[in-house]
Parts: sequence; structure tokens; C-alpha cells
Amino acid sequence: MSEQTAERDLTEGSLLRPLLALAAPIVFTQLLQVLYNLVDTFWVGRLGQDAVSALSFSWPPVFVLISLGGGLTLAGSVLVAQNKGADKLERVNEVAGQTLAFVTLFSLALGVIGYFMTPTFLRLIGAEPGTNVFAYSVDYMRVIFVGVWFMFGFFVFQSLLRGWGDTKTPMYLMAVSVAINIVLDPIFIFGFRDNLLFSLLSLEGLEASLLAATDFTGMGVQGAAVATIISRALATIPGVALLFSGYLGLNLSLGDLRIELATIKKIVSVGYPASIEQSSGALSYTAMTAVVAIIGSTSVAAFGIVNRLTSLVFLPAVGMGMAVETAVGQNLGADRKGRARRSVHLALAMLITVYVVVSGLAVYFARPIVGAFIQGEGAATVVDIGVEYMWIVAPTFAMMGVFHVIKGAFNGAGSTRAAMIFSMTSVWGMQVVPAYLLVRYFDMDTTGAWWAIALMHVGSALLVAAWFQFGNWDEKVVDEDDDLVVEAAGEDGSAVAAEEAADGGAIEGDDCDGTPSDD
Repeated sequence: MSEQTAERDLTEGSLLRPLLALAAPIVFTQLLQVLYNLVDTFWVGRLGQDAVSALSFSWPPVFVLISLGGGLTLAGSVLVAQNKGADKLERVNEVAGQTLAFVTLFSLALGVIGYFMTPTFLRLIGAEPGTNVFAYSVDYMRVIFVGVWFMFGFFVFQSLLRGWGDTKTPMYLMAVSVAINIVLDPIFIFGFRDNLLFSLLSLEGLEASLLAATDFTGMGVQGAAVATIISRALATIPGVALLFSGYLGLNLSLGDLRIELATIKKIVSVGYPASIEQSSGALSYTAMTAVVAIIGSTSVAAFGIVNRLTSLVFLPAVGMGMAVETAVGQNLGADRKGRARRSVHLALAMLITVYVVVSGLAVYFARPIVGAFIQGEGAATVVDIGVEYMWIVAPTFAMMGVFHVIKGAFNGAGSTRAAMIFSMTSVWGMQVVPAYLLVRYFDMDTTGAWWAIALMHVGSALLVAAWFQFGNWDEKVVDEDDDLVVEAAGEDGSAVAAEEAADGGAIEGDDCDGTPSDD
């Protein structure tokens, strides 16, 4: 095994440092993704309310559709991690190539459907045809759908490397992409006339020269989409090229892109529950917004603020969950169930410690934290509602962390259907439905909605903890007979038969050696 490969092997030695080394870049990459959205909102916001409303209408349907493909990239991460743990490096490249090829085809089909269905999507979520908002939204969404592969391609690159154990390289490429987007956004939105970017950099002379040479005065809202796709492309193309270079450990060939139905069935089998889970999560947020809207626009404003705050708080949980996904996948691939479980225990201990502190700070400083995000008329009422949210929900942050870490373990084991069931039960059965009942029939207003969110955090953590302790989630997807399984699936076309063969070869019990050095 090469030195570079060994550096990303989580099946031997200490677990603490590898988990932190995996999680930290993931968290930073997620922060960069948030920055992407903030940059778009900042520059588009200078075009006026119609432009901002267009972004608000455009993103939910795009996000839901992209979530459908996101689960397929998760399958690539799981299968790469387990095959690497089993020391099947040739199989790793094959699985990675199949994931890239299939997600590429999926994204191209999605792009075509999305392009032509854009007006329908917008009408379904309430955008009014014939208005400027509707026209801007159509322009924005269609550009995104034309270039949707550049978004999916980076997701695949990021997911495959995460399974391999490398989360730093995607972080570096994302940082470059965000930096490019910061520059391209104002240029494509405003062109070379009255562009704040040139004013901030004291480059008015250069702006005038560029305007004279190109007569380009910007593309408005559509320009934000163009800038996003270009900046994504400048991260995706080098990333995919690296997968074929061998420089990062993975070494794909063109032959690995040739579609093999047995492998695609495995990818779909592992990935479709995650696709449903992610798209359902996007829809549940829309549903919670609708529930809060029953109370009034002031409550919606407060919900928007606290949701942005908590989305930042959740990033360590998401990052640690993805790190656990890789650790569990590699160790189950190496037949080390005990070590896989220990990685979860270690991650939980670290995350709970962090969130106990964060919760205390959030409760104590709730008013200045919420107040920093709103000023002017009506701000005091919004702050009061947001402070109540912090007092009720912040103490449950640690339970939310427990849910994400254990769900990451399920995903790493390939138990994506369990993760899907628990996620959907949580966001709909424990959050949206109780929130609606408490708001509509018990007249609890936002207090009821906040208690529903807290209930979801606690209830979901208890559910996954019970299944983690007593369920059979750690029956790994890949085993020593995986190659025979694939051949069998190819011969009789039965994905079920392949899965049953795989289950029969799984090794029960703890690590084979049980040595203390695994801790």
C-alpha cells in the first residue's frame, strides 16, 4: 500500500486524529457552500426585491431535484470506503468510475427535464406567470439546469474522495471555486457599468475601458446563474481529471466508465434511499415554513433568521457524520465491526462535549445573537420570537448531533434505507405534523413550532441510538465474495440474489483479532 493510501486508512492505529482530520475539511467545505449562497444573495440583492424573490422561488425546486442525485453520490462514497477497507483497490476504481458515469447520465437527463419543466415548477410553488419575478426565475433556473452536471460532477468527486479518506482536496477546490464566484458574480450580473466591485477595488478606469471594449452591461439575475456554473466548472473539471491521474490514490480509466448493470444496481440500491431522504428533507423545510406562515410574516422572518443560525451550528454534526461514514465503511470492509462501532462512540463523545458548550452559549447570549441579524421597525418582536426558539431548541443541539453521527454510521454500512426511514420519520412524524397540530389546534403559535423541533431532535436521537445498539445495521455491503456476487448478478439479472449472496458471506461478531491496538 502506498504512503498516500496508508495516510487515509482508518482501519489501523488511532481513530481520534483521522476522524478530526476528515471532519474539519468537510465542515469548512460546507461553510464555503454557505458562502456561495450568501455571495449570490448579496449581489443579486442590489438589483431589488424582484430579483431576490426570484432567487427565493428558484432554489427550492432546484434543491429538491439536485437532492435526488445527491444520494447516488453517497452510494459511491460508501462502496469506495468499503472496498478500500477490504483492500480491493481495483474494485475501488471500478465502483468510482461507474458512479461517475451513472451520475453523469442522470444529471444530463435531469438537466433536460428541469429545463423544459421550469415554468411548471415555478407555478406549482406559487410564482405568478407574467411577472418580472417569474421571468427572472425562469432565466436563472434554466441556466442552472443547462450546467447541472458541473454541480453533480463536483458532488461525485467530493463523495468518492471522502470514501477514500481525502476531504482536503475537495475543500481546496471549493475554496478556489468560491473565490472565482465572488469575482464573476458582480461581473455577469452588472457587467462593466456602475459595478460595485470595481468601485471597491478603485478600478473605475479599468471598468470604463472594459465597457468601451465590450459594451457589456450585465445579465441581471441570469448572470448569477452563469457565474455559479462557470465557477463550479472550474472546480469540477480539475477534480474529475484528478480522479484519472492517480495522483490522489484513485486511478480511473476510460474502461471504468463503461456501464455495468450489476454495479449500477448496487449503486442505485444503496443510493436511492439517500436520494429520497435528502429531497424529503428539502420538502420538510418548505412545509415547516408554511406552518410558521400560519402565524404570520413576523414569525416567518424569525424562523428564517434562527434557521440560518442553526444551519451553521449543525455543520460540525454534518461533518462528523460524514467522517464516521468513511470510518465505518472502511472498517466494515476490513471485517472490523468493533472498531467501526468505536469510531461512532468516539465521534459522539467529541460532538456532545462541543454541543453542551455551544448550547449554553446560545441560551445565554440568545438575544444579542438573534438581534445581530435584524434592525429597524418590528425588529423587537422578531428578536423575542427568535430568543424563545433559542431557549427551547438550543438545549437539544447535542441530541441533533447524536442523530447525524449515528445516521452517518448507517450510511457508511450501506444501511441507507434505515437512515432514510429514521430521517423521514423524524422530520415529518416528529416535527412537521406535531408543529402543525400545536400551531393550528392548540393555539401555541411559534412556541408550539419550536417545541416540535426540540421534540424531533430528542426523539430522532433516541430512535437511531436504539437501532445502533440493537439493530443489524452493520451487515456490510461489500465482502470477500463481492466479485462473485457481481458476476452472479450479471448472469441472472437478479439484484436480490446478489444481495442475498453478499449477506451470506458477511462475518458476524467483533474484530477478528480483538486487540487493544484497534482503539
